[in-house]
Amino acid sequence: MNKIYKIVFFSIALFTYQISFCQNQIPHLLKQGKTTQLIVGNQPFLILGGELGNSSATSKEYMNSVWPKIKGMHLNTVLIPIYWELLEPEENNFDFALVDQLILEARKNNMKIVFLWFASWKNSMSSHAPDWVKLNQDRFPRIKDDKGLSHEILTPFSDSNLQADLIAFEKLMQHIKLIDSQENTVIMMQVENEIGMLPTARDYHPLAKESFKKEVPKDLINYLQQHKNKLVPEFFEIWKTNGFKTKGNWESVFGKGKHTDELFMAWYYSKFTNKIIEAGKNMYPLPMFVNAALNRPGKEPGEYPSAGPLPHLMDLWKAAGPTIDFLAPDFYNPRFKHWNDLYVRQGDPLFIPEHKFDKTVAAKSLYAIGHYEALGFSPFSIESTNKPEDEPLGKVYNLLTQITPIISEYQGKDKIEGVLFDKENQEIVKEFGNYEFTFKHDLTLGWNPSAKDDDWPMTGAIIIHTENDEFYFVGTGVVITVKPIGSTTNKAGILKADEGIFENNKWKTIRHLNGDQTHQGRHIRIPFGEYSIQKFKLYTYK
Repeated sequence: MNKIYKIVFFSIALFTYQISFCQNQIPHLLKQGKTTQLIVGNQPFLILGGELGNSSATSKEYMNSVWPKIKGMHLNTVLIPIYWELLEPEENNFDFALVDQLILEARKNNMKIVFLWFASWKNSMSSHAPDWVKLNQDRFPRIKDDKGLSHEILTPFSDSNLQADLIAFEKLMQHIKLIDSQENTVIMMQVENEIGMLPTARDYHPLAKESFKKEVPKDLINYLQQHKNKLVPEFFEIWKTNGFKTKGNWESVFGKGKHTDELFMAWYYSKFTNKIIEAGKNMYPLPMFVNAALNRPGKEPGEYPSAGPLPHLMDLWKAAGPTIDFLAPDFYNPRFKHWNDLYVRQGDPLFIPEHKFDKTVAAKSLYAIGHYEALGFSPFSIESTNKPEDEPLGKVYNLLTQITPIISEYQGKDKIEGVLFDKENQEIVKEFGNYEFTFKHDLTLGWNPSAKDDDWPMTGAIIIHTENDEFYFVGTGVVITVKPIGSTTNKAGILKADEGIFENNKWKTIRHLNGDQTHQGRHIRIPFGEYSIQKFKLYTYK
């Protein structure tokens, strides 16, 4: 009996250990200090990514020319759409061949994947729904505008629409778990894409109109009461203006107008998406997020993809979508700092899943990872370049790949900062330890006579305070001067400055910097057009 007991006990212990080990291996989000890290293979992982064009991943043949390009830009992650129409061409008939090929090719290229679930909505529209959904509007109804006209947008008020999407996503996550739970090639999921309501602020389908007349859901009222002092100011003001009501239909609680139409739709879009994510996580609990097409100034709800996971609606999305890990902005808008500030103001992690692939992305990736301690950065249509080896983004990603362990170690500890400069923003002052740092655009030195008044390319850098008076500096086109804090007599000097690389996570000095490279000890500088990592140590003297 004792022997049987020992065998049973050992078997249970082994089974428990295996479960625990498997769970630890699943990519997940983890708080470190003031920031959130993505953990992959039990190590912090920084996404140096790029998103493929919408149709690039529809065949292995097309992807054959893509992998070398993105590998040549030092990406460690590729964001790839998964198309509902190709995954489930016939109802309950699933084809995972393309998913399998993408995962296998990513492994061959030593790359991770963030899959984008193009299902019910992609850029507001339902263009990626399967034929059998599109052709049966009675079963899978679309939204209707205020004139009663249908549009190619599945209504979130239909349970048939929800269940069809949900079942397909469940099957997808079940399959990813089956083939990838040990390898962890797939590290996150984006569910739907740029959800938003067009061309009216809300849906006028009969199911939607019925919901609009009902009482505001109790879950939302409870959230408002519990988070009253933490709501984003735009939403707080709407509730306040109408008297902080806690009972009534949508117009009773929030007032009449397009703003209420948008709040109403945001709640139900989030609720729909949350159910998809909840079902997917029950199969395989990868981190899952939603992304937003940013609204433009002066546009009313319905004139932009309204009710999506936008900053002024984030409380609605959180209240209705508790299993959504975070909301993320897509950038085709120059106000990079403005929008990112809005997304992190409640302490949420930042990830940039999509940014126009332009000449600013290299500097912005540094700023996002340095200033916001973002989970990662990803320009759109990354494969569109013809010369990947010449891309500034690739040069920056090469640096970030080397210094990721240092970044990961010091995240959330007030030891990291990022700077971003252009013609309008040329200087910023920050304090580190006992020193005040002045960061400037390299062209402020006036050493580049070819730079015209209107030609100030964007530059950026990350500074990391490691120990005592030692710092790492990585980026391009930034110059630093330093002075001690709180002293009018002491001065700061550069004790040592080196340019180098990391090999097998160990620092290797390539060039000792002094003389003209430090302006005879007056500054630390990475000239515009150069991309490097520098390690320097400061001291004070009288």
